[in-house]
Amino acid sequence: MRIAYVINSVEGGGASQPVPAITRILREAGAEVRVFALTPRDRRGLPAMVDAGLDPLVREGGLTDHLAAAHWLQRSITDWGATHIWTSLSRATILGLILGPRLGLPVISWQHAAYLKPWNRRLMRLLQKRAMLWIGDSRLVTTLTAQRLAVPQDRLVCWPIFAADAALPQAHAWQPGTPLRIGSLGRLHPVKGYDVLIAALARLRAKGFAPPVPFDIRIAGDGAERTRLEELGRQAGLDNLHFTGFEPAPHQFLSTLHLYLQPSRSEGFCIAAHEALTAGLPVIASAVGELPYSIRQQVTGLTVPAADIDALADALARLLSAPKRLAQMGQAARADMLERFSWDRFAATGTAIMERIRQASA
Repeated sequence: MRIAYVINSVEGGGASQPVPAITRILREAGAEVRVFALTPRDRRGLPAMVDAGLDPLVREGGLTDHLAAAHWLQRSITDWGATHIWTSLSRATILGLILGPRLGLPVISWQHAAYLKPWNRRLMRLLQKRAMLWIGDSRLVTTLTAQRLAVPQDRLVCWPIFAADAALPQAHAWQPGTPLRIGSLGRLHPVKGYDVLIAALARLRAKGFAPPVPFDIRIAGDGAERTRLEELGRQAGLDNLHFTGFEPAPHQFLSTLHLYLQPSRSEGFCIAAHEALTAGLPVIASAVGELPYSIRQQVTGLTVPAADIDALADALARLLSAPKRLAQMGQAARADMLERFSWDRFAATGTAIMERIRQASA
């Protein structure tokens, strides 16, 4: 098997981050794998793919030149001699579903997003029968794939996209007499809900909430929302809120924190929050995507309704008022992640999927 792993881009984070781990399983099952990216974007995901020996082929094109992208992809995977197409995210999936039958190649399609643009949703539903197999990266996304794309259960499996790494640097317990360090990793985009976080912090201040220890919040990530979010923070008088830009060492960043926040309006699996749990951090998160399944309420963190300012403010007040609890919750979170998302479980699921594809292709 020669699997053309087609992705939207080689930008950092999101669906590109787990590509080396996923393709490791495919290769250990006997397949040759090469990554084909439709556009470069920020290229921050590229070094890890190169280090994994995936020899990525990146098209120097844009985000909307779909016909040119289709011609490039058809030519590239044909020249490479692909026997299967494996796609990730909407644009790559739609092109893969169009080209696969034309080239006589089976298509396997990942689904990562809890939200699909209406046009993409209609088009993928129209094309869904062209895929040999659909894979949801979480329980929620697997369920949504069945509902919104009408994929039958016999062509749908769930492969959680995350394998907890025991070697991840661990966070250190908060020490009395020192400030609490709180953080988040994510694009500065409305879907991440950082405006909701700012509103919740402002509401706590307006209510006169006085935490027992000082705290600061660092949000690591780039995006078009940065100027607006910084202005919202200034208007709210939040001098302890800092936007620190792209974080080249996210695991090290997590190890410096005592509490992690994920106030998103929508998520699929949300790898960043799961890595925070694995680093030994309690997490306050919106109850979206996989997060309400992965965070054990009051044990490893708290979940609140998405975009609910009062609920988020109350959750923050609860944990900020009990800083000595955070390390205990974080250790419970780490143990939970290492058990539920072990590499052995991740590998076993991927290997079973590969065997299923091999038998269907015989």
